[in-house]
Amino acid sequence: MAAVRKPVLLGLRDAAVHGRPTGPSAWTASKLGGVPDALPAVAAPRPVCELCRQPLALVVQVYCPLEGSPFHRLLHVFACPRPECGSGGARSWKVFRSQCLQMREKETQNAQKQENGLTAEDWCQGADDWGSDSEEASPPQPISDFGNGSSNARDRDWTSQLQDLRLQDTVPGVAPPAPPGEGPVLAHAVLQFLPYYICVVDEDDYTDFVSLDHAQSLLREYQQREGVDMEHLLSQSLSGDGDEKYEKTIIKSGDKMFYKFMKRIAACQEQILRYSWSGEPLFLTCPTSEVTELPACSHCGARRIFEFQLMPALVSMLRSANLDLSVEFGTILIYTCEKSCWPQNDQAPMEEFCIIQEDPDELLFK
Repeated sequence: MAAVRKPVLLGLRDAAVHGRPTGPSAWTASKLGGVPDALPAVAAPRPVCELCRQPLALVVQVYCPLEGSPFHRLLHVFACPRPECGSGGARSWKVFRSQCLQMREKETQNAQKQENGLTAEDWCQGADDWGSDSEEASPPQPISDFGNGSSNARDRDWTSQLQDLRLQDTVPGVAPPAPPGEGPVLAHAVLQFLPYYICVVDEDDYTDFVSLDHAQSLLREYQQREGVDMEHLLSQSLSGDGDEKYEKTIIKSGDKMFYKFMKRIAACQEQILRYSWSGEPLFLTCPTSEVTELPACSHCGARRIFEFQLMPALVSMLRSANLDLSVEFGTILIYTCEKSCWPQNDQAPMEEFCIIQEDPDELLFK
């Protein structure tokens, strides 16, 4: 009996984040860029690059409570945008997981209510659950909570939105002390990517609208450069039994994985994130021993499982228009503790694990 495929949610860039949202509206939002938001009673991660010892820039923040869990759950992915650290691999990337009990969050809200006059609000009204394996397919529209109310992401001209993005230098006040293990935060300007919300769609909603025209065009370019007979492979795949025939075709090492990656993302090329808790990652290049020898959770010793990955379309959104700064990658695979453990009364984010796969042909994603 074939295994049931885990659902896959796609993250798309949505509206810009204006100002500095606070409270639940900030930390229940998924976003790219900006500064990391902190859960109640948990310090925001402030990691530094292992190479240059400068503060890392936030790449994405993902709010992803697990089904049936009493915890709010937030993941932050950081990278060093400095050119000299571009080839540093995992040493210039960091992933952190933060959690807090929902009851604690409510208590914190009640305590703050009298101080700032805020009215209580149901933070999770209509909220989606990244980690659910049994959720029903949603209509082909972004989930509004992740897009902070924007519901027209599908209708946007995503190509134009990838342009004119830049980095800003911001000089914060006194930075909070770094949690243990993250190293000292040096007194330098913190590089910050322009913040945008991330809205969510179900990958299955795109299957009826898929067009392989652009994928074929890109693969023909790849064929001309590499001398690979992609036309023959594409014709086989479109005939219905192409996957089986393709597996039997002898081609250059790595082309098979690249082809499968391109074919899978063809339906939604603007995706910047793929989320499938305990699912299967979409490899861009042949996986190394890192994937089969993942380090166990440093706290509870449980194995780590795949949770989500960052996609090539995100690279264009993290590039500086007027500074020699950028983050380059093919895909970033994020692995987290299978038990999503959280020590009682812990106030420091827990570091998780990531694998960087370089882009074998970065021209295809520009």
